[in-house]
Amino acid sequence: MDPVTLRTDRLVLRTVEARHTDAVYAAAQDPDIQRWTTIPAPYLREHAQSFTQQVVPDGWACGSMFTWGVFLPEGEELVGMLSITLRSLGTAEVGFWGTKEHRGNGYLTEATRAAAHWAFARASIDRVEWRAEVGNAASRAVAERAGFTIEGTLRSAVNNKGVRRDCWVGSLLPSDLGLPSTAPYLPAQP
Repeated sequence: MDPVTLRTDRLVLRTVEARHTDAVYAAAQDPDIQRWTTIPAPYLREHAQSFTQQVVPDGWACGSMFTWGVFLPEGEELVGMLSITLRSLGTAEVGFWGTKEHRGNGYLTEATRAAAHWAFARASIDRVEWRAEVGNAASRAVAERAGFTIEGTLRSAVNNKGVRRDCWVGSLLPSDLGLPSTAPYLPAQP
């Protein structure tokens, strides 16, 4: 699949390329990004180069991971990264991080909703999951503001730099955004 560009009222979500390597590298030096995500730590320029020149294009090419740089519309300023990764038939997981300078503006919430809408409408996804290590309150706040239902805590479900940790899990369904599912959904009856 060719990369897709998404637009919101305040953002442009588009693929990152070699020219964005320095911006990705600089943003990933933030201790909070290294602490709460599974990127390598220390994060080297070679990691950013591999990400922008191999991981991102390969994910789009094989249709397994759709990754966007989150940019302000007036230029090249990177405010975050977001990906939708296929996990099983009809299910994907969202992952994101925001640059330190742009946190607290609601950009990742807006980007998450736009990417989920695209996944539901264009990629035959019926469930987008969000997972974050227990304690990552900023990520949880983004997920909740984006409309995710927090479903609980999974024990030992995240391996972050060789340490297994508990994580929160939440989901967003097409119906949460007023969209139809590709498959019927029969919720459990109380």
